[in-house]
Amino acid sequence: MKWQGRRKSTNIEDRRGQGAGGFGGGRGISPMLLVPLFRLLFSKVGLIIVAILVVIMFLTGTNPLALLQQFMGGEPQYAQSTGYEPSPAEQKLADQTAVVLADTEDFWSKTIQGYRDPTLVLFSDQVSSACGLASSASGPFYCPGDEKLYIDLSFFREMEDRFGAAGDFAQAYVVAHEVGHHVQHLTGTMDQVNAMRGQLSETEFNQLMVRVELQADFYAGVWAHHTQKSTGFMEPGDLEEALNAASAIGDDRLQKQATGRVVPDSFTHGTSAQRVRWFRKGFETGDVSQGDTFNAPVL
Repeated sequence: MKWQGRRKSTNIEDRRGQGAGGFGGGRGISPMLLVPLFRLLFSKVGLIIVAILVVIMFLTGTNPLALLQQFMGGEPQYAQSTGYEPSPAEQKLADQTAVVLADTEDFWSKTIQGYRDPTLVLFSDQVSSACGLASSASGPFYCPGDEKLYIDLSFFREMEDRFGAAGDFAQAYVVAHEVGHHVQHLTGTMDQVNAMRGQLSETEFNQLMVRVELQADFYAGVWAHHTQKSTGFMEPGDLEEALNAASAIGDDRLQKQATGRVVPDSFTHGTSAQRVRWFRKGFETGDVSQGDTFNAPVL
């Protein structure tokens, strides 16, 4: 996948090394902002703003000053406030992820009217979100409550080492899948599904969640289709990497590896074959309207 030298998203919050309760926000504030910030802080308006920022900090657990860096534009700055030092390999993954996120912004902003870019939170070990506390063991996830994607980059090593799903495009598929959930949130799909939670049995709701996940796979495929057409970023073998990743994290395969048995009623993400089928359909058609997994007679 050709990602080096391309635009990186600045919608990134780096909380690596902070744990679940850190207020650091992770992104360093540029020294260029310090002088105007100090002038502002010592004015009457500044005192009001400080009070507001303190409230935001305690409500969200993040550093609101990091927003100023985003407004100033430029490259994302990683892990400066905590002293966290990523390895060169981890930094490469962070940069690559920022490029993929930028690509999703470019495509979905042209496709969904009123599209809002999500923020991607990089964390290590555990993290607090509007959806609650999560650990690295949970894997990447999207929280509609704060419109943020959460990823511990160690998951990509686990994909390769534990699941045999290696490659930069396999990692891009994961990011694009989580952005697919953001699209579902913006289009109202998630609200409709959550409204059904108390009206269905656990098995029935699990089946509904499978359709949610497969649609996110489809959206990831649609993104890849159009980004390839506009940038030519894919290289030979990239599609196979994504399909292999989709297959590797199918419910049936994961259950078989973990327990030696498969329980279809407990599936929440879809089988390997289903995940491959819907990503491939999105990639081959590039047509968002063909991703209605909820009314598809066969998944």
